[in-house]
Amino acid sequence: MGTGSNHDALGADGPVVRRATGRDAPAVAGVRLRSFAAALPGVRRARTDRQVAEWIRETAVPHRETWVAAVRGEVVGMMVLGGGGELEQLHLDPAWRGRGAGDRLVGLAKRRRPDGLVLWTFQANGPARRFYERHGSCGTGRTDGARNEEREPDIRYEWRPGGR
Repeated sequence: MGTGSNHDALGADGPVVRRATGRDAPAVAGVRLRSFAAALPGVRRARTDRQVAEWIRETAVPHRETWVAAVRGEVVGMMVLGGGGELEQLHLDPAWRGRGAGDRLVGLAKRRRPDGLVLWTFQANGPARRFYERHGSCGTGRTDGARNEEREPDIRYEWRPGGR
């Protein structure tokens, strides 16, 4: 499919990736909240569940390039792409980690941003770091967390086509 497509329909054996709609907002927020809780139980949450849901509903879905991975209609993953090649959010329902939804979302991100991607993840999130590295991203900087809401040390990753 071309980069202008709103669907990345794949075989019956895996998630369908499509643009999020307003109806998806509660499920997208649920995936984001469950993912954060499972992957980062020791990290301070900067936003309440209600604030996360509000941001998804009022900002991410209507004003950002927000995608979902769905299986039989159930949202199992979410991704938000920002301008300038930024992968702002990528979260999977914990039950769906390691089952291809994240691979499909990051593959779509690379197709949508063929000049490259930039993203941040917490240094403590070993599974996310391994995932991004497996998909060709390289760590290009670390911080002490002073600039993020959670005040958690993080790492900047970049993916460039052809490994540039």
